[in-house]
Amino acid sequence: MQNQWNSGINDRKLKEQICEIGRRIYNKGFAAANDGNISIRVGENAVLCSPTMICKGFMTPEDICAVDLDGNQIAGTRKRTSEILLHLAIMKARPDVKSVVHCHPPHATAFAVAREPIPQCVLPEIEVFLGEVPMAPYETPGGQKFADTVLPFLGEGTNTIILNNHGTVSFDVDLEKAYWKTEIVDAYCRILLLAKQLGNINYLDERESRELLDLKQKLGFDDPRFHVENCDLCGNSAFRKGYEEQLPETRAFNPPPSFPGYLKGETCTSNNGDGAGDVEALVKAITNEVMTALGK
Repeated sequence: MQNQWNSGINDRKLKEQICEIGRRIYNKGFAAANDGNISIRVGENAVLCSPTMICKGFMTPEDICAVDLDGNQIAGTRKRTSEILLHLAIMKARPDVKSVVHCHPPHATAFAVAREPIPQCVLPEIEVFLGEVPMAPYETPGGQKFADTVLPFLGEGTNTIILNNHGTVSFDVDLEKAYWKTEIVDAYCRILLLAKQLGNINYLDERESRELLDLKQKLGFDDPRFHVENCDLCGNSAFRKGYEEQLPETRAFNPPPSFPGYLKGETCTSNNGDGAGDVEALVKAITNEVMTALGK
């Protein structure tokens, strides 16, 4: 039975890496007490993961367990994390993903609780290393329904997702890169909150935004905007079809500018392509301006 599993489930270095990332997220305040979970895919049907009910800052290699892609535990003396199904859903939908980090970084989680979309076209580093960060709808953590909430947002180029009223999940080809995405999104959200205290944020213009996307492509990074022909550069619209019930609305900041799509210079519209999205965006922008004026 053991021969069918990749020898990676016994790789101590990989287990030590999970422990190291656990210490980082704990020391950064991204995971209090037993919060968070970490995983690495080590074979065709084997994934190493952190166990349940353990502080991520104090794990040892002996604590790490393993599961198959259906979530069945195949190794380890401690019980696997209850949220491993989230990790597996991502890995099965995205074969390029080998590592997943889920935790509760406070500034990014504040956006998750407020259900405030994270604006684009603000910081160069975010445009290059993250791009659009979609928001998955809330579902009680632990079950398959919870895991499935991220499926509509796992398109090409996605690496970080906000989990409404919960936290974040980031993923990449290796564990350190997945963790970096968590650090980046929380640092960005902290900057946004500080900028809001000073007044508001200023968006990059169309030329600056396009130059950053060109740079991102030259560096070999993927982005959902490279694959959606009619997606607004700054409008958080690449995942519009994923929001079946409610598209996240910007309330804390001024609406982002509307720039034509990256691929063909087209402006993003609603799903039915009848131009209603442009009208809705205009109405929304006017409403926000009125509400801002009334609040002064």
